[in-house]
Amino acid sequence: MKNSTMIQYFEWYLPGDGKHWDRVKKDAAHLHQIGFDHIWLPPAYKGQGGRHDVGYGVYDLYDLGEFDQKGTIATKYGTKDAYIQAIQSCHENQLGVIADIVFNHRMGADQTETIQAKEINWNDRDQSISPEENVEVWTKFTFPGRKGKYSSFMWDWSCFTGTDYDARTKQTKLLEFYSKKWSENVSQEQGNYDYIMGDDVDFSNQKVVDELYHWTRWYKNLTDIDGFRLDAVKSIDSAFFPKWLATMRQEYQDDLFAVGEYWSGNLDELKDYLRTTFYCMTLFDVPLHFHLADASNSYDRYDMSKIFEGTLTRIAPQSAVSFVDNHDTQPGQALQSWVQDWFKVHAYALILLRDTFCPCVFYGDYKGIEHDQKGQVPFLDEMVWIRSHLLDVDEMEDRLDDWHCIGWCTKGEHPVVVVMTNGWASGKSFSLPEYRSCSFVDITRNDYTVQLDKDGTGTFTCLDGKCSIYMKEEDYISMKKELKR
Repeated sequence: MKNSTMIQYFEWYLPGDGKHWDRVKKDAAHLHQIGFDHIWLPPAYKGQGGRHDVGYGVYDLYDLGEFDQKGTIATKYGTKDAYIQAIQSCHENQLGVIADIVFNHRMGADQTETIQAKEINWNDRDQSISPEENVEVWTKFTFPGRKGKYSSFMWDWSCFTGTDYDARTKQTKLLEFYSKKWSENVSQEQGNYDYIMGDDVDFSNQKVVDELYHWTRWYKNLTDIDGFRLDAVKSIDSAFFPKWLATMRQEYQDDLFAVGEYWSGNLDELKDYLRTTFYCMTLFDVPLHFHLADASNSYDRYDMSKIFEGTLTRIAPQSAVSFVDNHDTQPGQALQSWVQDWFKVHAYALILLRDTFCPCVFYGDYKGIEHDQKGQVPFLDEMVWIRSHLLDVDEMEDRLDDWHCIGWCTKGEHPVVVVMTNGWASGKSFSLPEYRSCSFVDITRNDYTVQLDKDGTGTFTCLDGKCSIYMKEEDYISMKKELKR
């Protein structure tokens, strides 16, 4: 069975030229040829920043680049028609489209409302620091550019639990609205992590929940997307997603893929969330990302034998989407925890060339990040191709047995050997009796080969601080031909 691989096809600093959907349409065939089978696209709806909004400052879920709102018709990524065409191109090239869904908040309201609210301690959201008083808040969403097309629902203060700005005093402060309470079914970080930004959506309000169901049906019918990347699930009532996903999967007779962003390095939190939500979704393996970042910043002081300890990939592999970096961890962003360049090939080999469920490659690594002068990570095409076309993970020999040098070997018809070190040059010996006297090529050093002896044993080496990836010479030749097409 083909091993699944996702690509996150955007980074934070993409140009706001309205041409990204066109690039997706054009690139879909190449991505399929390499071996990707899922593509995660950025939020497609209009944000408060209009043409400059990355998509997470959600204004109107129904405006996919169709209406003149926030100073533009197109979003940062393009028009509604271009978005639909990009999805169609992905489907024509056997790429499942994962849509980025932001339910937690709204931003860029059209009108203010005067209501009562109390100020809350940012560091302890269960603690009020003022009595209820009149405030003026941006909470009225009328969508004048859309004029009720697709939905007549208008958001007002009753749809939210709180916000972070009082227009009356022109002060930024955390406000909890009169008669409202933060959801209890969220992360307990800072006492209660319901609130992140903007106007915080109230999932205890049934008319709000009904509207989100209505929007999902509209969106699925229009786009025929294949799954969801769910933003900030630690801040959304955990009771919402199991029912919502079960309903959509049943109605569309489609096992819609879902991966949640629960940003925590605490494995127990992630395990609890999976149990609480009845394993209705997978989660990004944030602990593994932190391990990779730590290893890259610790150089030879990191114990490589423990790289998978305390990760979802180790304890719940079918619920884990592994990744190296993303739009939030890239330099300059709120969750910056960048895996250093020297370790990128190591990191991607660890998630792509093993028995992982659905690893995710970051656009900023695949294409580079011009804003931060970051180049393309080498050998990504090769690793994805090997994973898709050759890798047999049913029989894998692990050698995660050394502080500095680790390795593994996947066997079968197309064996692959990976050896890496965060210290001095080193190596590992593996025995492949069925391939006696066979030559193996290191794709990272295409002039370097290892020839197995008459018993099928060879020592596979790597250079100082490097990762080496070996495959049979005939497989290497086939891969080179395929990647040149």
